[in-house]
Amino acid sequence: MLNIPSLKDAVSAEEWQIRCDLAACYRLVAAYGWSDLVFTHISAKLPDSVTGGEHHFLINPYGLMFDEITASSLVKVDMQCNKLIDSPFPVNPAGFVIHSAVHEARPEVQCVLHTHTRAGVAVSAQKAGILPISQQSTFVLASLAYHGYEGVAFRPDEKPRLQADLGTANFLVLRNHGLLTVGGSIADAFLSMYTFENTCRIQIDAQAGGGELTQVDPRILAGMAEVMKIATAGMGANIAWPALLRKLDRSDPSYKT
Repeated sequence: MLNIPSLKDAVSAEEWQIRCDLAACYRLVAAYGWSDLVFTHISAKLPDSVTGGEHHFLINPYGLMFDEITASSLVKVDMQCNKLIDSPFPVNPAGFVIHSAVHEARPEVQCVLHTHTRAGVAVSAQKAGILPISQQSTFVLASLAYHGYEGVAFRPDEKPRLQADLGTANFLVLRNHGLLTVGGSIADAFLSMYTFENTCRIQIDAQAGGGELTQVDPRILAGMAEVMKIATAGMGANIAWPALLRKLDRSDPSYKT
């Protein structure tokens, strides 16, 4: 319906695959109910083999719903959020402040996924933050950080504080704001957000019951990275990502256009 010209023959095969994966991630975020109309972002860093060592990123065209995003509609930008390929769609420089901060501080990260879900924001407002009350929470707590709320994140001076708070963690609670995950691949960032979001939903549901909550023994939290390897047969997010793509292909494969 948007009549977006295909970029498949205008970019490298490697970039096209990343575009397809990122568009799939946007569609999955929409399918699982994590989107906030048009107001959050998922960014993907393009590898040096594509950019020649420059810092280039793909991000959503501002104003499109997540279930409308396609591989060709994604906008390529630099660290200042300047467009690198002509696009009829605007970009949101304010929305890229958080993402550029993370990509700058964590060069090993390919994907940054940020949400404003109801459960995520609710837990972000709780003083105790993520509680060790579910199996899901144990994976999150093994690599969790917090960043205090400083208002809508459009001021560059917030970036060093956000970077310091994130450190080497892969899960970040943005206080009074939402959730953020990082991953070495788009699939990694998505699976982490799936776990993070369910952690928050379970916590809100458990608290709504009104009874005393049973907490996980702190000793179980040790060694969760190795537990994750075993749980995913050593494949990480790739144990689930192909199945998620098949799910999308059955319902609407237009994300690949």
